[in-house]
Amino acid sequence: MVTKLEGSQRRLANSHTFEARTVILYPGTVSHLYQVRAGLVRIHTVDDEGNALTLRYVKPGGYFGEEALIGVKRRYFAEAVTSCEVESISPATLGSEDLALLNHHLAEAMEKLYRSMFRLSGKRLKSRVAAELLDLQDSALATPGPNGEAIIRLTHDDLAAAVGSVRETVTKIVGELTRDEAIHSGYGKIALSNTKLLQDIADA
Repeated sequence: MVTKLEGSQRRLANSHTFEARTVILYPGTVSHLYQVRAGLVRIHTVDDEGNALTLRYVKPGGYFGEEALIGVKRRYFAEAVTSCEVESISPATLGSEDLALLNHHLAEAMEKLYRSMFRLSGKRLKSRVAAELLDLQDSALATPGPNGEAIIRLTHDDLAAAVGSVRETVTKIVGELTRDEAIHSGYGKIALSNTKLLQDIADA
């Protein structure tokens, strides 16, 4: 995972806190790069019909707002999924070590984007849902359950946006995964009861 900025360049960064469901960035012009220090940020876009599609999640150590590096307009929203602490960083303050860390982040983000595109185009919905839940098990949305299992605080609407579907269809898939005993679903939360089974489903 990408580490935080260090040294004198790190001190030039500005720290901001955001409550859950707060929009951090809107589409438009850019001037700063952002790094998540705590919490979880969702990068998403909205189609012409008003449907949201999650592009990726940014966990602590990760960056967003990379458009500032090349001066192009941002075409997405960045939203705090949980309470977040985010640093805004002027590209002009980045040193060689900072740029190396950023390049590492960009490579990781690109690899995750490729995997997400592959899942959307070549995987059945059940596999996509399983993969998304596994990806969130180490995020700020997850807390340990009584038996050590990850419990993810996530609505079916948010899960649908993350896998490119609609709530009603995702609810059916959640029901199937529950009957498979891969997960246990409650109001606004999903417990990952059997991660090995979830991984098998995600890989299918």
